This record gives sequence, C-alpha cells and structure tokens, in this order.
Amino acid sequence: MSADPARVATARQLLAHLGVTLADLQAEPGPGLPTLAEYLPQVVAAAGPGTRRTYGTYWQRMAAVWGDRPLDAVAASDIEALQRQAAATARSRRNSRSGRHAGELVIAAARAIYNRAIADGLIDPAASPAHRVVKPRRLPSTRRALTPDEMEEINLAARTSGNDVILDALALRLHTETACRRGGALGLRLADLDTGRGLVRLTEKGATLRWQPITLDLAAHLDDHARARGAILPTDRLLRYRNGRPITSRRYDHLWKRIGEQLPWVAAQGISTHWLRHTTLTWVERHYGYGIARAYAGHTDSTGPATTTYIKADLQAVATALAAMTGQPHPLAMTEAAFRCLAGDRSSLTDHHLDGGECGRWGSGPRASCRTRRQASVELLKRAAAAASSKPHILLGCSEDGLYASWWP
Repeated sequence: MSADPARVATARQLLAHLGVTLADLQAEPGPGLPTLAEYLPQVVAAAGPGTRRTYGTYWQRMAAVWGDRPLDAVAASDIEALQRQAAATARSRRNSRSGRHAGELVIAAARAIYNRAIADGLIDPAASPAHRVVKPRRLPSTRRALTPDEMEEINLAARTSGNDVILDALALRLHTETACRRGGALGLRLADLDTGRGLVRLTEKGATLRWQPITLDLAAHLDDHARARGAILPTDRLLRYRNGRPITSRRYDHLWKRIGEQLPWVAAQGISTHWLRHTTLTWVERHYGYGIARAYAGHTDSTGPATTTYIKADLQAVATALAAMTGQPHPLAMTEAAFRCLAGDRSSLTDHHLDGGECGRWGSGPRASCRTRRQASVELLKRAAAAASSKPHILLGCSEDGLYASWWP
C-alpha cells in the first residue's frame, strides 16, 4: 500500500524544519553521554592542583551518589540536596559558619564538572543542572585589622612557646611584612630571595607572581634559616623544620592552636594567618592610600570601578610603605629628595636629582615625569611623610632596641 502523498509532503517539511535528513534517520544511533563516573577522570586530569585539592572530596561524593547516571540524568534538585547534606555534616572549625562554605563548594564542584562537559561539546550550556542551582550569598567576613597590642600579644605567645620559636617568629614576621597568604610563604625557595635588594618573589592565587619588598634584616634571617637547615639548591624551600624538611600548612594549624590556648580571645575570634594580611593592608591603606595598598596586596584583578585601571603603584612605592611601617630603611624606598620633588619642592635639589637622578626613576623624562606625578601625588606624599615620622613599627611587635631584639631567643 502506497503512502499518502500529502502525508509524505508534510513529513518532508517537518524533517526540513528540524534539520534532519533521511540519512540521519537511517544511520546507527551514536553513543550516549558518559556516566559521571566515566567522565570524572577527564575532569580531574584537566584540573589544576588547587582545583583538585578544593573540589576533590566533593567530586568523590558525587561519584559515589550519581556515578552510574549519565551526565544529563543529574537534576538540579539532586545537586541542591547534596548541598544541604554537605552543609549539615560539615566539620566544625574555628572559622566555620554552619557549613555554609561547604554547601557553596558543592555547587562550585558540580559547575566545574559541567563546565568541562560544555567545553567538550557533550551538553548544551542551557542543559547544565549545576548552573541552575543558585549559590548561597556570601556573608561579610569577620576578619579585621589587629591592634598593636593584639599583635604584640600574638608575637609574644609565639616566641615563648612551641618547639621551634625561631621558625614561628620568622613565619609571623614574613606574613606581617609582606601581607602574603599561606600558600605564598610555603612556596618560597632560595631562588625567590634577593637579600641584597630586600625582595622575595611570591607565587600566590591564580599563579600570580610578584616581587615583594621585605626588610634587609628579614631577608638575611630567612637566608640564614634556610641554609642552616639544609637548603642548598635554588629550588629548595626557605621555611624548614629543624630536621630539614620544608614546612607544610599543618605548621600554621598547630601554631594558631597553640596561640589560642594561651590567648583565649584568639581562639574565640578564630584568628588565623590571614588576619595578619588584613592588619598590614589596613595600615598601608590608611597611611598610603588605596593604590599602594592594592599593589602591596598583589591584587591584579580588574573588578570594581573603571578608575582602578589607573590607580597603580610601583615597587618603589610599596618599599616606601614597608620602610615607614617597619621603621627600617629599604634600598628601593623613595628618598626624601624624591618626596620633595614629587611634592613640588625643588629648593634643596641638585642637578643630579633633576636630571636622571632621584626623579629620573619615575619616567622616561625626569622633568616631565616629576611635573605629571606631582599634581596627582601631593596629598599622598604628605600622608606618607607623616606616617614615616611616627613609630608605626610598633605594629610589628618589635622593641625599641632593634627589629629582632625581641624575636630571636
């Protein structure tokens, strides 16, 4: 029996509308989407070490629960249920917030899987269940800048307890001077230390890299510490245990637990190494402004107002802030002559200062550079000069007898 021509025509029109040909209908069906357990190894292989460390636990839980399901068989409600479960069973820590962060990481880990599936062309972006689950709003941070008295109490507790007070004093001093994160300090190698110019090369979040000024005393003590404990090759780590092994993040955990046992307010507020970063950057921002604080922190992101594109500070400005904060001179810090030049006072400057000397550091044309920078920097330099004339190094918990008089046993 022959088919109705009208129906055949209608079917042809429908296939044309769908973009399907008769050859497509006659072809063998292709393989379906892989299951989560089959696809997860590809996601892990493509992820960086930090991503694997952050999401690894949650990926294992997803594989245990949804491992036999194809990628398109996981629903948004499944992810949300796992989020609630992770929040309810999260381990209570000093800085925990009722599992809120654990629940957020479940969503982020699921999105990482489906972002890779989208990039591989396995699913359409609109079909991702992970992106249909709303992340919980982040609560404001409870961290704040520590007061000078609180800093002194913390430093005193660290250097009068524990089995390696030199290591602990070095670590606290390093974080206070550089405002670096734990990962930046743990990754420091001999090759990252410039003792002559007072610099350390920090590698931090997102593989960002920067040279950060430190005092010459700290640079010398870091070098002595590393070499005395077995560091020889340029790739050897700086911070090391007495037995020569490089320290890990566990050292920080033990340090703050010990300080919390001696100072109950430290344990109650959940103070950690990151609070030192807040303390230093707050001081720099208050005395030197947002632009220098941003450079001091190593922030390179472009989020925020468009004005941040033009608010930049160089290494000399960061070194000047460090010198004022610690009360110690730094080879890269701006001199009084440079301050006066930028502020518009040339009465005491020599031809060397004006022609390729102190002012020449600021641009290709010394005179033009000074005029341009002077207009934008007068108020900033007034605040900086006032800060340098005070005793801000008390912030670091050091005695008047010297930078390390109260640090080294």
